[in-house]
Amino acid sequence: MSAYPEPLIPPGGTAPVPRRIRAMLDDRVVLDTTDAIYLWEFPPYPQYYVPLADVADGLLTDTGETKTFAHGVARVHTAGVGKAWVYDDGVAKGRVRFQWDALDSWFEEDEEVFVHPRNPYSRVDAIKSTRHITVTAAGQLLADSTATVIVFETGLPPRYYFPKTSVQLERLTPSDTVTACPYKGRTSAYWSVPSVPDVAWSYDFPTAPLLPVAGHVAFFNENVDITVDGVPQERPVTPFSTPGQRPTDGNVKRP
Repeated sequence: MSAYPEPLIPPGGTAPVPRRIRAMLDDRVVLDTTDAIYLWEFPPYPQYYVPLADVADGLLTDTGETKTFAHGVARVHTAGVGKAWVYDDGVAKGRVRFQWDALDSWFEEDEEVFVHPRNPYSRVDAIKSTRHITVTAAGQLLADSTATVIVFETGLPPRYYFPKTSVQLERLTPSDTVTACPYKGRTSAYWSVPSVPDVAWSYDFPTAPLLPVAGHVAFFNENVDITVDGVPQERPVTPFSTPGQRPTDGNVKRP
C-alpha cells in the first residue's frame, strides 16, 4: 500500500470537461469548446483533448508524421510555436491535444489556467506542522526543522517546505531552472547538489491558496533521504523520480 493517496484515474482514462475551454494565440481565440475531455497521459495530471471542429481553421499544419502513444496513434501537426497531435481513432477519435506552450494562453470559462489542466479529482493543501523533519543527501544534512509547511497533493507524496533559515543553502548550488504549477504558481529558485540536479525549489510568490509556502524550500522526496520524527521515509517512485526526465510538456525552462 502506498504511503499517500494514489491518483484515482489511471493513464489512458478519460472524463468529460464540464467547463468551457478556450485558448488564444496572437490575441485571437483559436479554440473554443464545451465538449473537451480530460485524458490522463500519466498520473496525476490530465490534458485537454479538444474536438477538431472547435479549432480555428489554419491553426493546424500536418507534418506528415505520426507518433504512437499508449492511447493511440496520432498525426503530428504544428500549431502556434509548438506541436499538436490529432487522433483519427481510439478513445480520442476526432480530437486534438495541443502542447500547452504552443498557444499563448488557456482559459476555463473566463479564468486563465497555467501549465496544464487542474485535475478535477485532486486537492492541494498547505498545512503548517511542528513535526521534526530532516533532509539529507549523500550523507550531508540539507535541512532540519520543526516548523515546516507540508503540501498534500492528491497522487503525489507530501512535500515538506522548510523555512530558508532551516536549510543549509551553502551546500546547495543555484540553478537557472524555472517550472510552473497550476496550483502553486511559478518557481522563484531551484538548487542542485552534486548527486542530484534541481533537487530543491522555492516559490516567493505562490498562488493565494498556497501562500503558506512563500519563501520556503522543498526537496524532491524521490531523490533525498527524509526523516519524520526520527523515522526514515522510503523514497517514493513517481514520474518525478528521474532528474532530467521529469514530465514538463515543454514547461521547464533550462539554460
